[in-house]
Amino acid sequence: MSDTKKHINVYQQIITSGRIVIASMTICCLLYGLALLSFGRLVMQDSADGSLILNDHKETIGSELIAQGFTRPEYFWPRPSAVAYNASASAGSNFSPTNPALRHRAEAIITKMEAKAGNPIPADLVSASGSGLDPHITLAAARYQAARVAAARGLSDALVMGLLEKSAKSPGGPLTPDPVVNVLLINMALDRLKK
Repeated sequence: MSDTKKHINVYQQIITSGRIVIASMTICCLLYGLALLSFGRLVMQDSADGSLILNDHKETIGSELIAQGFTRPEYFWPRPSAVAYNASASAGSNFSPTNPALRHRAEAIITKMEAKAGNPIPADLVSASGSGLDPHITLAAARYQAARVAAARGLSDALVMGLLEKSAKSPGGPLTPDPVVNVLLINMALDRLKK
């Protein structure tokens, strides 16, 4: 085979390989991704769009799936976050149970919550979730904070507790032993009470 034919043969192989790569990338990356997105938006649009929560002016204020850091006394507080509620940096603290930093963080939270003897703080208010972005707290953790929230808002404890009971859900059905409350949604419900 002459050198010219060898060069033409290599050139044709490169062109053929390039076409296969372009076709594969178009099918696997572009078309497959668009098909999944279209199916997701058709079947469950809210989840496919990130479960975004809009205010009365149609502005995005958060997501049902990502915690936000509330610190004012008139709001329910979420679980602690090892990533300061930064959704682009989801992670746990990875502290071992014997790490003094874990104990110091827990003690600071207990002090902030003004824990009283005989009324222990639910564990989820002291320990961060694995992602650092868990948007839910247990109903017990919400009840623990109810008196502070009611007093800060000038509401009755019964009204706040009733709102909590209405908002509590068991997302895993019978597989979830404790009902949970979405912190952002309950705080929005409290804000709507003022209007």
